[in-house]
Amino acid sequence: MLDLIKAGGWLMLPIMACSLAATTIIVERLVALRRVRVLPERLVAILRRWVEQGIVSQRDLEPLPLDSPLGRIVAAGLASRGRGREILRERVEDTGRHVVHELERFLNALGTIAAISPLLGLLGTVSGMIKIFQIVSVQGNSNFSLLSVGIAEALVTTAAGLTVAIPSLLFYRYFHARVDELVVRMEQETLQLIEVLDAGPSAAERPS
Repeated sequence: MLDLIKAGGWLMLPIMACSLAATTIIVERLVALRRVRVLPERLVAILRRWVEQGIVSQRDLEPLPLDSPLGRIVAAGLASRGRGREILRERVEDTGRHVVHELERFLNALGTIAAISPLLGLLGTVSGMIKIFQIVSVQGNSNFSLLSVGIAEALVTTAAGLTVAIPSLLFYRYFHARVDELVVRMEQETLQLIEVLDAGPSAAERPS
């Protein structure tokens, strides 16, 4: 492995940096975009119970799990309860935009890595070919050991760039689809929440 890195020349350094950055982003996003973290089952169950009952149950408020993207939207809605439907919707939508931005964190960087890695490999190919032509112009094409240096740099950097770019592009597409799916689910839950919060007082506030 070390020999291959040396054969690829100095362009292997930025390619390896892209590989490390892409791996870090992929692992972090795999953890951050888990459904159980974004849409906690207990929170979803409480919201559905509120929708079925048509009221916000006071007994669910204190233990309400709000340390999640959906929880932040619910917290914004509860904080704006009773202030009018327009204000309620505006606060929920503002919080939702911030949440979506956080879900898409680092995805642009991963897409950039997927785009520039093959270009770095192509640059290595060009650099290797230039070395080959320089050797041929000075010593002819009879010394294969010297020509192999440029050939190795051209091939190794191209392979390394594609090796980084292909999984980066696959995960970039996957994460975008994952975010879209989670956003749709959150929109469904929050629209129902707005209807319940705007419908009237909570269970604890209703006269018996």
